[in-house]
Amino acid sequence: MIHWLRSSTDRLPDTRFALTPATDAPGLLAAGGELSPERLTEAYSKGVFPWYSLGQPVLWWSPDPRMVLMVEEFKLSRSLRKTLRHFIRDARCELRIDSAFARVIEACAKTPREGQDGTWIVPEMVQAYVRWHELGKVHSFETWIDGELVGGLYGVSLGRMFFGESMFSHRTDAS
Repeated sequence: MIHWLRSSTDRLPDTRFALTPATDAPGLLAAGGELSPERLTEAYSKGVFPWYSLGQPVLWWSPDPRMVLMVEEFKLSRSLRKTLRHFIRDARCELRIDSAFARVIEACAKTPREGQDGTWIVPEMVQAYVRWHELGKVHSFETWIDGELVGGLYGVSLGRMFFGESMFSHRTDAS
C-alpha cells in the first residue's frame, strides 16, 4: 500500500516500504504532499525523488537499485576527451555554473527527447527547484557558445553527493 502524505509535517516512509520490482510501479514509495525545499531535502537525503505527470499527485520514488556513478570509476572516452580539448581551446566556448538555472531547467523540460512524448518536469516542479536553487542546494552547469546557451544539466547537491536530474543539448556533446 502506498503511503499518502497529507500535510507538510508528514514524513516520508522508510524506503524499504517502496513497491518491489514485482509490482506495476517498482520503487513507488508515497504520494501527495508538496514540493517545498524542506520536503525535497528530506526526500533526497533518504534517496527519494519526485516524479509524476500533469494531473497526478506528487509521486515519490525510491527504486532499488539506483544508478550511482563513482567518480574514481569514471572513464573519459577518447572522443569526449577530444571534444573537451577543442572546447577548452575555443575562445567562443564557455562553461558556466549557476548563471542561468531557470533557463536550464526550462530547456530540460521543453527539449524533445527521442522515444518520449512529454516531460516529467512539470511547471510545479520547475517552480520548486528554482526556489531550492535560490537556497543554494540545486545547481546548473551550462555550456555556452558565442554567448548562446546550447546545453546544460541541473542537479541537487547534498553533502558529498550530487544527484544529476536532467540535461539538454542543442548541439552535439553540449550537455
